[in-house]
Amino acid sequence: MNIICTPAGIVGRENPRQGVLDIAAAEFGDILLDLSLYCTCTELENIEKENVDKESLIKVSEHPEKMHEIIQPFLEQCKKNGITTSVAYAPYLMWNTKRKDSREIMTRLSEVSIRTAAQSGCHYIVIRPLSAGIPKKDLWEANREYYLKLAETAKANDMMILLENQCKDIGGHLVRGVCSDARDASRWIDQLNSQAGEERFGFCMDVGGCSICGQNMYDFIMALGDRLKAVILRENDGCHDSALLPFTCAVQGRSQTDWLNLIRGLREIFFDGQLIMDIKDTAAAFSPVLHSGLLKMAKSVADYFQWQIEMEYVLKKYPVRVLFGAGNMCRNYMKCYGEKYPPLYTCDNNRKRWGERFCGLLVKEPTCLQKLEQNCAIVICNIYYREIEKQLKEMNIRNPIVYFNDEYMPSFYYDRLKRDWLLEDNDGDWRTE
Repeated sequence: MNIICTPAGIVGRENPRQGVLDIAAAEFGDILLDLSLYCTCTELENIEKENVDKESLIKVSEHPEKMHEIIQPFLEQCKKNGITTSVAYAPYLMWNTKRKDSREIMTRLSEVSIRTAAQSGCHYIVIRPLSAGIPKKDLWEANREYYLKLAETAKANDMMILLENQCKDIGGHLVRGVCSDARDASRWIDQLNSQAGEERFGFCMDVGGCSICGQNMYDFIMALGDRLKAVILRENDGCHDSALLPFTCAVQGRSQTDWLNLIRGLREIFFDGQLIMDIKDTAAAFSPVLHSGLLKMAKSVADYFQWQIEMEYVLKKYPVRVLFGAGNMCRNYMKCYGEKYPPLYTCDNNRKRWGERFCGLLVKEPTCLQKLEQNCAIVICNIYYREIEKQLKEMNIRNPIVYFNDEYMPSFYYDRLKRDWLLEDNDGDWRTE
């Protein structure tokens, strides 16, 4: 899985040096080539039909080196700091654009963006579907013509085009827009690939858009399957189109985004694509002096998502496994993965547990791990991950070590709610274990 940081809210368009330095210091190895920062929807909206600026835009589409020249300072800073650009994001018009020539503008601009992205080392480019001013019954045909025309440029530059789920504005309220139904989006992608004669199209899932539209993210992901190539991680309040650091938009201790179903879905399809961290509104609200610390936190959050998403992939990777820990986390492992990835046994540092059975597993002493075959992974089912890993290494154990975490297991949440309900006393106070 590739973790990517968006530059919006962090990197200055004219002076990118400090922003790129901060991203590099946070140990992000990849940055989104967001071309929409250099050609914003507001700027596009203000180009009058007969205005010379529009003529300038058309010339850029005919001479793609102009756009590449504009972004060159940004690319140079990325290169100096060892940061790559795997994914690009094309400019776009507003959802409610009034322009009558939107298809012409977006076709030319998207072709330029594809060529510029390829020159910059990108493999994917996110290009939003057309929607403004197009009747619902004509959406597919309009976008089919649009994307198939772009496919020619994408093929010549060895790029994959990613569609993205969109909201639309009705009376000031954001509702489901084009490609917000994953089944429809899947049909679009399959038909586009079929007509292109190759796999030239995929999908980028905008988590923020799904949250605003109140969609079940597990169902959304399962409908897309391996068509899903990129995921944009951002949080909002479910009403406003903002991009906040995940877990920071919380009410009464609960995040406003359904991270449980997102992680479950990505885990189930063994997602191994592009994970894009978008925190532009959080970053914009912070003083630039604090960006360094904020970005380090963002990288930690991204790493956490990667760990959670890849958990089953890692379990599947090893043909043989044993557990370390004989408590609640071990119980949740056995409930969720015991049948698919059965362990040989579990072990525990509590000598009083040695020899007993727990969730059907024999509990052994840690010294037994020294006799394991090298292809056997040790899955730590205990929150003291680092301490136990250090213990194992001091025992000269060289087997693969895996951290198991049950925060996003459905049975874990059910058991916790049931347990808390049983622990409520007659006065309505909560007792702890």
